[in-house]
Amino acid sequence: MNTRPATATIPQVVLTKAFTTPFKNVVAAARTCYSSKGIIQDQQIDLEEGSRDREIAGSIYQAGHHTTFQHAQFQFALSGVSRHFIWSFLHSHPFYNSEQVSQRYVRLSKDSCYLPPLPESGLAIYQAAIDEQMSAYHELRQSLYEVAEAEYFRIFPARAKRKEDYKRAILKKTQEAARYVAPIATLSYLYHTVSGITLLRYWRVCQETDVPDEQRRVVEAMVQAVLEHDPGYKLILQEPLEPDDFSEFPWINESPTPSPGFSAEFDSSLNGRISRLVDYKARGEEVLASAVREVLGQARSSLSDDDAIALALDPGRNPIYGEVLNLSTHAKLTRALHHPSYTFRKRLSHAADSQNQRHRMTPGSRPVLATQLSEEPDFIVPTLIRAHKPALQLYNETMNRTWEIIGKLKRMGMAEEFAHYLLPNGVAVRFTESTDLLNLHHKHRMRLCYNAEEEIWRASVDEAEQVREVHPRLGKYLLPPCTLRMMAGARPICPEGERYCGVPVWKKDISAYMRLL
Repeated sequence: MNTRPATATIPQVVLTKAFTTPFKNVVAAARTCYSSKGIIQDQQIDLEEGSRDREIAGSIYQAGHHTTFQHAQFQFALSGVSRHFIWSFLHSHPFYNSEQVSQRYVRLSKDSCYLPPLPESGLAIYQAAIDEQMSAYHELRQSLYEVAEAEYFRIFPARAKRKEDYKRAILKKTQEAARYVAPIATLSYLYHTVSGITLLRYWRVCQETDVPDEQRRVVEAMVQAVLEHDPGYKLILQEPLEPDDFSEFPWINESPTPSPGFSAEFDSSLNGRISRLVDYKARGEEVLASAVREVLGQARSSLSDDDAIALALDPGRNPIYGEVLNLSTHAKLTRALHHPSYTFRKRLSHAADSQNQRHRMTPGSRPVLATQLSEEPDFIVPTLIRAHKPALQLYNETMNRTWEIIGKLKRMGMAEEFAHYLLPNGVAVRFTESTDLLNLHHKHRMRLCYNAEEEIWRASVDEAEQVREVHPRLGKYLLPPCTLRMMAGARPICPEGERYCGVPVWKKDISAYMRLL
């Protein structure tokens, strides 16, 4: 690989947890399927040259029998990786677990941004842009304080007697909005756990767009760490696909920017919403009711559609909705919720979608980001910033300046991949997302909470309202956790403890939901 400038960020990858003999376990699991003598243990496996077990390992991999590769899990501690890489690659699929530092709750620093391998002339401009963005971030944190403080103590009037005690809580609200000007180059650190087969897939596709340089380096370090732990994986490790092996490659090279009218056409189709329902199973209510009857072995004469739907969704009749654990995937009756399904078209900021995509069972067809970008600034404005004119002016000026600098770097011949790290967290992302009712219900249970990230909360309100319109008997149960717990008779009604938002949401209809913080 090419030598990198000394200034370029070097991601840090550490394998922190792993199976003792993961590759032998692959073969042991495969042999157990056909064993008449019980479980085959890892220590019974022989991977020496010419062995039968070695042959089995290669043959099951080539045949696509990959479930045995899912048993072994690898936990990595990653640091010095960009938010853009995490959004575009690590979190773009369902088969992982991650916990990363939160931008909503941890203050950002200008020293914690990814530096791509730019030449000296481009790097100076790049770093100056980051300085501007971070300066605006810190200024916004302070300038929004007065507005946020007023709203906070409107919600919690008793706390106004001890204002200093709540300064940190209010600043967290201001920095949640201020982070929209920070670049997607902002570094993160996280635990990231994947199975063996997911890591093999990572390596195979690590040169796809949007951030091939960074992701190749991170994934290569992950693979190397696993090979040092267990060299057995060398037996089946394939080389990464080349960039032009991906079907999107010609489009990226020939049309690197959106076709004329794309953004306007997409945004117009939303009809003023953040998330618009564009498709659904028309007979979702009837199909769900029938599925419930099938689970219980009941005829329609014994269990009406209304009663069947209530058994599956009404917390007053289905007590699992008062549980702390999400049990709907495991309980027999609620698995009937898999049958109704919905598709939404939505426009979110990069920051919001980075959280939104963590709901892995509501998957979206996220874009090759470069193909949605034009020379014109295109970004989301948080509600709190809209409420304060000086902050809004600074925000817009910073965004416009950011697009100017990105354009300048491109005209200087800098790779788009590297220039795009300067894009702000607030850059708009357009995509389509689909899910079934079971997983939409769980998502809304989390994201209709007033503590949820604001954009995702507003998108969830949009979605719940629209599902009510087409499936009123189902949509009326798309509710926040406090309302579901109240209906189930669970106590306390709000499960957030000291993080209680201060609003008795369970007393409100969704049409009355409003928030500034």
